[in-house]
Amino acid sequence: MMRLYSGTSCPYSHRCRIVLFEKGMDFEVIDVDQIDRNEDLAAINPYSKVPVLVERDLILTEANIINEYIDERFPHPQLMPADPVMRGRARLFLHRFEQELYSNVDVILQGGKPADKARLIIRDSLAQLAQILTKQKFLLGNDFSMLDVAVAPLLWRLEHYGIHMGKEAAPLMKYAERLFSRQGFIDSLTPAERAMRK
Repeated sequence: MMRLYSGTSCPYSHRCRIVLFEKGMDFEVIDVDQIDRNEDLAAINPYSKVPVLVERDLILTEANIINEYIDERFPHPQLMPADPVMRGRARLFLHRFEQELYSNVDVILQGGKPADKARLIIRDSLAQLAQILTKQKFLLGNDFSMLDVAVAPLLWRLEHYGIHMGKEAAPLMKYAERLFSRQGFIDSLTPAERAMRK
């Protein structure tokens, strides 16, 4: 059985939990206190970071690597595009999300003056996605994909991170509600994450 070492409020871990629940798999989530990390985690991941996926003798770290492995190992429903060109584009988007969105989430979590600039960068990057969502249901068209998985935890945490979207982001916020109503997303939430939204 797969085991996922997961932070209860970690947006990276949340992405992996969404994929596991979307796939409807049999797995175990091991909650990790992100301040007082347990020794088991340090033994399997030299960086002592979550998420970590363990399956038999395989140990994977990094949310995107874990999620692509799960998607390939359990291909239904498929979350990465089947077409190699579209899959390449999806990977490029995922990389951009790491560079433009999640690197700034890390800055916000550290606090201080740079956090204000990070909030603006995230807001502006998300506003660009709103333009795509005026024409289609999800980021890659009409089908839920790994791109939607990647952005959903951030959208859930906007208020918690102090990011305020303008009126031009209305299509993005409607899209967010579509993501939040998915059963896989609902099941993936921890009590700490549920408390992030009023």
